[in-house]
Amino acid sequence: MKLTFSPASPFARKVRIAAIETGLIDRIEFVPSAVVPGQANEEYSRITPLKKLPVLILDNGDVILDSYVITEYLDELAGGGKLIPASGPTRWQVKTDHSLLQGMLDSMLLCRYEKMVRPQGLQWQAWSDDHWNRAWTGMARFENKPDVLSRPLDIVQIGLVCVLGYADFRFADCGWRKAYPKLDAFHQKMLERPSVKISVPPAA
Repeated sequence: MKLTFSPASPFARKVRIAAIETGLIDRIEFVPSAVVPGQANEEYSRITPLKKLPVLILDNGDVILDSYVITEYLDELAGGGKLIPASGPTRWQVKTDHSLLQGMLDSMLLCRYEKMVRPQGLQWQAWSDDHWNRAWTGMARFENKPDVLSRPLDIVQIGLVCVLGYADFRFADCGWRKAYPKLDAFHQKMLERPSVKISVPPAA
């Protein structure tokens, strides 16, 4: 299997952590890839028209898109039920919590693009503030979910650590640790896991 990735991508980081935690990391070849808003990449577009990271390319050439879907595939390949509950109400709550985290990362990425990529004078501050508020209030939601912060490792915890790591990486002065001390303690504990520590994004 091959995984397209960038060390800076929180979505690719999620899959890297999942691959380590499911014991499948040695079966994956990591292919460094770059996708930039506003810049054509015909080679990557042939893999996925969405031009998003990561993508898992199976040995038979089939392509699996979306970090959650890739993680679900790896979880099943490893026997199932390791990171995503196999059935029942807990499965749907985990999938819902993860969808919230996925949306938070999407909004944070849009904020990053708005500030760093969009030409000066064309930025829409109210739009950017709205997207940042989605991520910020999402953090508040998880600050008040002690079960998520304390239970055995699952895809929600992996997604949450990727959100917080991306906040450190791209929004270092946002003050999330002071605002959300329970998330700070959770993040520090998660950094003790080799899979989380080794996948921290490089210094910006």
